[in-house]
Amino acid sequence: MTSEQWGRVEEDGTVYVKTAEGERSVGQYPEGTPEEALAFFTNRFDQLAFEVEQLERRVHAGKTSPDEATAAVKTVVEKVTDANAVGDLASLVARLEALGPVIATQREARKAERAAKAAEAKVAKEALVAEAEKLAQSNDWRNGANRLRELLDQWKALPRIDRGSDDALWRRFSTARTAYTRRRKAHFAELNARREDAKVIKERIIVEAEQLSSSTDWGPTAGRYRDLMREWKAAGPAPKDVDDKLWKQFRAAQDVFFGARDAANAALDAEFAQNAVVKEGLLAEAQALLPLLEKGDDLDAVKRSFRDIADRWDEAGKVPRDRIKELEGAMRKVEQAIKSAEDDQWRKSDPEKSARADDMIAKLEDAIAGVEKDIEKARAAGDDRKVKSLEENLESRRQFLEMAKRASADFS
Repeated sequence: MTSEQWGRVEEDGTVYVKTAEGERSVGQYPEGTPEEALAFFTNRFDQLAFEVEQLERRVHAGKTSPDEATAAVKTVVEKVTDANAVGDLASLVARLEALGPVIATQREARKAERAAKAAEAKVAKEALVAEAEKLAQSNDWRNGANRLRELLDQWKALPRIDRGSDDALWRRFSTARTAYTRRRKAHFAELNARREDAKVIKERIIVEAEQLSSSTDWGPTAGRYRDLMREWKAAGPAPKDVDDKLWKQFRAAQDVFFGARDAANAALDAEFAQNAVVKEGLLAEAQALLPLLEKGDDLDAVKRSFRDIADRWDEAGKVPRDRIKELEGAMRKVEQAIKSAEDDQWRKSDPEKSARADDMIAKLEDAIAGVEKDIEKARAAGDDRKVKSLEENLESRRQFLEMAKRASADFS
């Protein structure tokens, strides 16, 4: 059916939609022809029809839950019922209402699916409990704890079942884990003899650490100390009465080496202090370029000045370690500001955008010339109503032309 069969337009531009209950005003479109007015409100109907079609697809595909689908249908029905649009609104409402039985069927299917998953989960949890209870009586000390953790992760990944069954199974599972843990702790309590082995390992580590304490090969030696620390931790605890003493010996050897390394680094920092003074001056020069960017001065000149400062910055050499982040960070901010200014300049001079703006201006000027001719013809014909409508149209186009010219000026 055509748009005229579902709506009409009054002389004042008021648009009506035809429904089973009679006509209803959906809005006004005074500046265009009746055909344009109907096309405008028919397009709104098409948008609603597309929204209904999309909802139908989602519902039939089962991509939304029944509750979400019901809420969506309700929302769209309300939107269609009072829509300011021209078209067969009743057919859209009927299509939406037809989704009700589909959603109901899906709801029942999901309910059955949940029940099936709950039954599967109960069987799976019973299997987990049976395995945990078997492990609780085993002597697999190496793998048993890991397997119980895996069983616990599997339990957590399963959905809850009815509360009574879930709680009862969990109590059995938790009791099995607790029993295994207690027996495992009792077993390892008997293995304290291994601490003597740890004592031998740590004494060997201390001998090497004391030999390395006088080294000035800072990098490799620091790496070796890290290796020794890993070996120390891997050895495990020694007997309690000697473990603290052994640690103090190991720590003392490390303190000698790292203290000497820190003193050497401090000497280097003192040597590099003058370099920091030079870079502070260069940073001040660089930061003085920022106001020039804000004023829009010659960007190329600013970049040349910054490159010269950067070259001198590199020539200035290293600075104390505690000044590196501060000085380099401040210099990087200046560099980023120049880069941002460069990017901004490019955006403003983008030839593609400038061409689009010029094309828009040309089209608007042509359109304005055409409207002016139409006004002259209407005046000659004595059609004052058409003259008024065309003059309003002309004023609107002139406003757009002014906006387009301002936009084009930004790219000049």
